[in-house]
Amino acid sequence: MSAVVYYLATLAVYFIIYNILVWGLNIQFGFTGILNFTYITFMAISAYFTGVTGLGPPNAANQEQYILGLGWHFPFTLLAGTVAAGLLALLVGAIALRRLRSDYLAIVTVALGSVVFDIVGNDVSLFNGQDGISGVNPPLEGVLNLNYNTYMFFFIGLSLVIMLIMWWIASRIYDSPFGRTLRAIREDPDVAEAFGKNTFRYQMIAFVVGCMFAGVAGALTIEFIGSFNPSGWQAGETFVIWAALLLGGRGNNKGAILGALLVPVVFSEATRFLPAIPGHPALIEALRNVVIGFLLIATLWFRPNGILPEQRPPFYQILLRSQLTGKEAQGVVGG
Repeated sequence: MSAVVYYLATLAVYFIIYNILVWGLNIQFGFTGILNFTYITFMAISAYFTGVTGLGPPNAANQEQYILGLGWHFPFTLLAGTVAAGLLALLVGAIALRRLRSDYLAIVTVALGSVVFDIVGNDVSLFNGQDGISGVNPPLEGVLNLNYNTYMFFFIGLSLVIMLIMWWIASRIYDSPFGRTLRAIREDPDVAEAFGKNTFRYQMIAFVVGCMFAGVAGALTIEFIGSFNPSGWQAGETFVIWAALLLGGRGNNKGAILGALLVPVVFSEATRFLPAIPGHPALIEALRNVVIGFLLIATLWFRPNGILPEQRPPFYQILLRSQLTGKEAQGVVGG
């Protein structure tokens, strides 16, 4: 495989992963209005648990320390990481969503990210501290016995299938009475409460489901690169995901695809080809987020709802349609 083909194949995998990440954040913020500023933390927790359930018990030879070491195989490792992200979201949501809204909830999520980052980075016994975990086997590698070049395209196909499943789930949520209720809560939670909607319950479901999307993305990430450490989930990564959602168009799954293509792939990668400035070889990479920030500001200035904005009906129609189809909504959310 040539270097160019390998580079494009790698971009394809990351585009798929970022699609899933942005769809999950779209369910939380775009559909429901939940401000989660530590979204990348749930992706990281999934990556770690996917890794430690797939690795065997730690031994002195590799000088790594981590919990579990169950030696599971795909897809059970992916499920373990996704469930771990969902359980963390359940814990956080039960504490934060019941009493906090808007800016206060955002502050709590930022604090959560800092706490988890410090614990994981400093407690070596959990996930090997700052060095992280490595040696995670790619999915089905030992079963298929493919060469490296062929396996790369197999992984792209496998990731694409998973992405399409997540697309179906996100689209099903949006088009369902449950999704209309989420959008009504986003517009005005007090009015939604007046219509008999349990806003905490709906927000909790959206928060957990969105974080499980991040969990799927985290599992694919570590199974693709084979390792993971705290440098891979700093605050800047959350900024990139938020930028992709806001640029593409919040509340619109197709806009999320466009944002995932433009911000993490086109904008971030295009800066790699800019010529280095004499005397400042690292300046271009350091300015990458600055460039993304300026592009985001320009987009929101001229198109405040993103490039592909959500086609939103009037607020009263969202509430009325959600209220009139309450029995159908019970079938979506289980009661």
